Amino acid sequence: MTTTSKPNYKKTLRACYLGFITQAIAANFAPLIFLKLHNDYQIPLGMIALIPTAFFFTQLIVDVFCAKFVDRIGYRASIVASEIFSAVGLVALAFLPELLPSAFAGIMISVVLYAIGSGLIEVLCSPIVEACPFENKEKTMSLLHSFYCWGWLGVTVISSLLFTAFGIDNWKYVACFWALIPLYNIYNFATCPIEKLVDSGKGMTILQLFKSPLFWVAVVLMVCSGASELSMAQWASAFVESGLGLSKTVCDLAGPCLFAVTMGICRVFYGKFGDKVELTKFMIGSGLLCLICYIMASLSHNAVVALAGCVLCGFSVGIMWPGTLSISSKKIPTGGTAMFALLAMAGDLGGSIGPSAVGMISQKAGDNLQQGLFFGGIFPVLLVVFLIILKFMKESESEKN
Repeated sequence: MTTTSKPNYKKTLRACYLGFITQAIAANFAPLIFLKLHNDYQIPLGMIALIPTAFFFTQLIVDVFCAKFVDRIGYRASIVASEIFSAVGLVALAFLPELLPSAFAGIMISVVLYAIGSGLIEVLCSPIVEACPFENKEKTMSLLHSFYCWGWLGVTVISSLLFTAFGIDNWKYVACFWALIPLYNIYNFATCPIEKLVDSGKGMTILQLFKSPLFWVAVVLMVCSGASELSMAQWASAFVESGLGLSKTVCDLAGPCLFAVTMGICRVFYGKFGDKVELTKFMIGSGLLCLICYIMASLSHNAVVALAGCVLCGFSVGIMWPGTLSISSKKIPTGGTAMFALLAMAGDLGGSIGPSAVGMISQKAGDNLQQGLFFGGIFPVLLVVFLIILKFMKESESEKN
């Protein structure tokens, strides 16, 4: 009598945890060495500023690519490729600037490589976990996304410690050190069980998704989620520096790191206790708290209160992105890879629009960052409005699809 062992989906979950940590490394390592790249290779700061632009633009292209082609290529091949691109890109960052005639070209090639990996991770890890037979998908999704926060915190703190201990001149070794995580995770994704989210040929097409009102509500929610999160996160260091007058190193740790910690705490909290709280209500409460945080940061004349608003904002936005994905998957069960890819693209779009809008408003207000952040409060307001709209939309929409 032969017994077949059950698939070990916990291994799949661990691989996706490391996938999100890899994405956090890809998104947050290069900004730590911007000034070093500027000084070592004599690259103007205006060109250095193109690095995050290239990173997020590449992710947007990957999102569109995934919506169209990932189902044909297959989840396993695509997610393994994500780790390969991430590892190669990080290692290339250490060597290509020296090997190519143009150091900037070497940097940009490296950024595009690991941005491809990051984009694939962003699109694929959520549906891979969603397809696993876990009991409470919403809790699992929230906990999964918390690993981006811990990766963000880890790459910032550990890299800073390594730079302090061995000197920032050794940043190339640190880049190669971080490449070990995606290299190890290649094996995990190559061997873990991966299920299909939707049977072949049964997933909705992009055109079918575009015809669904529920999908467009989800798109708006994702844009607002990305904008609410990154409008504060990307300006946190500058805001703390201008408001409290601390050194840039301390501000990098006090602003973005504490933001990442509180965002991770929110995701872990819902991952542990989500079965006791209805997700839409929790997200509406989070949106209202986010608005309060933006008001605290933008209107308070007390620097400590403003900093508290900035840090607490991390907790308020924690559930927005994974919560929207969970709601969308539940209400549009045949959305498939195309839906996850297009929603990721909407989140990235919001993450680009939000910080840019805050920056432009601040500039028009005489470089007053608090004025810019006050405008940023519009994104959690819109999120709450569309969550209320979603609650009143007919449940039969998902059945019709």
